[in-house]
Amino acid sequence: MKKVSIFGATGSIGQNTIDLIARAPDAYDVVALTGASNIAQLAEDAQRLNAQLAVTAHEHLLEDLRDALSGTGVEAAAGPQAINEAAARPADWVMSAIIGAAGLAPGVEALKQGATLALANKESLVCAGQLMLDTAMAHGATMLPVDSEHSAVFQALIGEDISAVERIIITASGGAFRDWPLEKLADATLEQASSHPNWDMGQRITIDSASMFNKAMEVIETREYFRVDPSQIEVLVHPQSMIHALVGFNDGALMAHIGPPDMRHAIGFALHHPNRTHLPVERLDLAKIGSFDFRAPDDIRWPALRLAREVMARGGMAGAVFNAAKEVALDGFIGGKLRFPQMAEIVEDTMEALFPDNGVIDAAITLDNVAQVDHLARQAAWAAITKRAG
Repeated sequence: MKKVSIFGATGSIGQNTIDLIARAPDAYDVVALTGASNIAQLAEDAQRLNAQLAVTAHEHLLEDLRDALSGTGVEAAAGPQAINEAAARPADWVMSAIIGAAGLAPGVEALKQGATLALANKESLVCAGQLMLDTAMAHGATMLPVDSEHSAVFQALIGEDISAVERIIITASGGAFRDWPLEKLADATLEQASSHPNWDMGQRITIDSASMFNKAMEVIETREYFRVDPSQIEVLVHPQSMIHALVGFNDGALMAHIGPPDMRHAIGFALHHPNRTHLPVERLDLAKIGSFDFRAPDDIRWPALRLAREVMARGGMAGAVFNAAKEVALDGFIGGKLRFPQMAEIVEDTMEALFPDNGVIDAAITLDNVAQVDHLARQAAWAAITKRAG
């Protein structure tokens, strides 16, 4: 039996992972599940999968979790330290699907145990890509991408030499506002930004898709994971979300990965790697689809892509600044403190405030230093929001 843990079990990636594991319960020994405030879902899944441990990120919800698991034999714990301790429990395969910078520390801990880390937490690579790669190498661990785009690139590169790659093209749906007039974006509501045309995802990532911050993070993630030059990474708007990425080689060939917009494919590929097995996803009827559409992204509509280029040019822990500011700006929009276009303005203000401080951004990339930069960036971002509100 394969020992597995799922971090971020109650989110969309976690739930899709659980769906696959629950279809073959005799093949898996579930070590730990973690979640946040959805205690009922966390407890239900832990009991259904006969998990050893369930952890909520919120310490004040520990008694609620214990009550929900009473009589099941599942151990309950709470808090960030408990999540890190869960990551230190021996497992063969770990899904890293915690949202935000909070997913970095448990991901590093899982790599230290030599596990295969299925990485859906893109913030880990954006904030500390070199640390993740070095930790995996030092402990004989494997890190597999679970973002649909990076899984697609990974699959297109099987058997290929990375030195033969000229370009990597990751696609973007364009999100909820891809066809809106630019002058209307300032009036976009939270409800409108929270509705994705193709994917069924959580609210935060859906809004990030509309702003293209999600894709900006993925551009940085591509640089960190595949170690290509930023100039080799392109973004292409593809409204159908069926071609997830393309890899261009030095002989002019383009290798495209095509599949339905269903995260169970990327998750299943990582779960069964290096083998392929049947997955319960739609089989595409290309004749029925008829055609695919593409267009270049508009940097005016989606300034996040330009900011990602600046992050890669700056290097160091610029990605940690970018991510923290993006998370705060998103909180500001959700909380009604910012209009939709102002999220990018807050991120840019934060970058301008912190990038000149070379001693901070260029320090060694360690968990402690990333946490410090994250803290400073959040302070600067909230200050920028307060200034605008004033």
